[in-house]
Amino acid sequence: MPVELLCMGEPMLEFSQLPAQPDGSRHYLEGHGGDTSNAAIAAARQGARVGMITALGRDMPGDSFIALWEHEGVDCTTVLRSDRFLTGVYFVTHDAAGHHFLHYRANSAAANYRAADLPLAAIRAARMLYVSGISQGISESACDAVFAAIAAARAAGVMVAYDTNYRPRLWPPARAAAVMHAAMEGADVAFPGMEDVTTLTGLTDPEAMVDFYLRLGCRIVVLKMGIDGAYLATADGVRMRVPGHVVEAVDATGAGDTFCGSFLARLLAGDTPEAATRYACVAAALKCRGYGAVGPIPTAAEVRAALR
Repeated sequence: MPVELLCMGEPMLEFSQLPAQPDGSRHYLEGHGGDTSNAAIAAARQGARVGMITALGRDMPGDSFIALWEHEGVDCTTVLRSDRFLTGVYFVTHDAAGHHFLHYRANSAAANYRAADLPLAAIRAARMLYVSGISQGISESACDAVFAAIAAARAAGVMVAYDTNYRPRLWPPARAAAVMHAAMEGADVAFPGMEDVTTLTGLTDPEAMVDFYLRLGCRIVVLKMGIDGAYLATADGVRMRVPGHVVEAVDATGAGDTFCGSFLARLLAGDTPEAATRYACVAAALKCRGYGAVGPIPTAAEVRAALR
C-alpha cells in the first residue's frame, strides 16, 4: 500500500548519556535521533504507513538508519545516499535541569539536501507531509527544499503538518520566526511548542499562542506544553486542554516528536483532533520512561492499555 505520511528532515545517530557508574565513569547508549525520523517511527508504531525524505551518508550511521527504518516498517525508497557527505551525530547529557544536546551536523548529507532532490511523485501520492523548524534550520538548501515540498504538497491537495522545534544553535529567533511562520502559512496542522512560541513571538498566554497560528491559516493547532500536556484549538471553534499523562520519567528526549507522530497517525486513521490529542499526550509520556529517543517510543497496544 502507498505511504500516507511522509516525514522530511534530518536523521542523526544518537549517543545518550546513562547514569554514572559506581566508579564515576560515564557510558553512552547508541541509538537514533532526528525529530522527523523519531516522529516517523512513532507514527509507524501506531499503525501508520510512513516514509522518510532525507539524505544519509554512505557510512555506518547511514547504514544503521536504513536498518532501523526497515525494521520499523518506514519506507526508505525516498532516502538518498551520499558518497560525499556524512550522516550527523549528536550527544544527549542529563542533569538536574533536564536533557541537553550537543550536535555534530555541519555539512551533513541531510544539510546538503536540495529542492532538486525532492521525490515529487511520492509527495503528491501521500496524504500528509510532515516537516519541522529543524528541517529548515540546518541549511539554506534544506530550507528551500522544505518550502518546495510544501508547495508541491499543497498543489496536490496533500495535507501539511509543521512542528516548530526551535533550536537556537541553528539560527537566531528573528530569522527562525520569519522562515517558520512563512512555511506554516501553508500548513494544515501546527505543532508549536510553548517555549518556542514565546521565543519566536513574545507571546506567553496559551490562548494568544493558538490564535496566532490559527490566523496563519492552520486548521488544527496543538500547543505542546511538556509535562502539562497540550492545548488543542481548531479553525471551527474547538478549544480543549488535555493534561499530561503521569509517568516516572527518566529521559524526555524525543517526547515531542513522539507526540507529533502519534497525533498524525491517529488523525490519518480517522480520529477526531480531540481524540488524537489525548492519545498523543499518553504516547509522549510513555516514551519518557526509558533512555534514548527511539527505543522507548510505545506501540499502539501500550498506548491503548494506558488509555484504558
